[in-house]
Amino acid sequence: MKKYLKLLFRGLFFLLALPVCIMFWLLAAVSNKDATFAGFSQALSLIPGKIGVYYRAAFYSTVCKNVHRDIVVGFLTVFSHYDIEIEEGVYIGPQCNIGMCRIGKDALVGSGVHILSGKEQHSFEEKDVPIQQQKGQYKKVSIGTNCWIGNQATVLDNIERDCVVGAGSVVVHSSFKTGDIVAGNPARKIKSRI
Repeated sequence: MKKYLKLLFRGLFFLLALPVCIMFWLLAAVSNKDATFAGFSQALSLIPGKIGVYYRAAFYSTVCKNVHRDIVVGFLTVFSHYDIEIEEGVYIGPQCNIGMCRIGKDALVGSGVHILSGKEQHSFEEKDVPIQQQKGQYKKVSIGTNCWIGNQATVLDNIERDCVVGAGSVVVHSSFKTGDIVAGNPARKIKSRI
């Protein structure tokens, strides 16, 4: 019965989100897609409770090519890039900031987590050019299947499947293996789950 109620709610919220999705597609066709997407993400992040969870899932799974409809995106969580992939069963807690990424099936992302678009987003080598005007490079960060990213962690590089990242940790390199438990700043392997 619970499964059918979820399907009913998903269908209902798909219909409710459809006008907003159409507005997004129209605006994205004539403006910067990432900026338009970030603006819609900010607005949708303000909807509280289960209504917000279902509405965000309907919107993201409709406008993005590779976002599953069975996801939870918490209150005040914002996506800054259109190029996201989120697989089935992913939970993203409240107050997260998510860049270009791929999040694997059944991953758990705690509250206040920042998944940035790589560690080279900003450049500061040119002394005669203000830092704000220097171009960096964006990278799509991958979070593996069945990972748990603890509250307030910052992720700047890929994480293999079945890994656990301790709360408040900063992942700056992708040298960890499947099943590693990492913590600290910068994050280091503590032990393995396997």
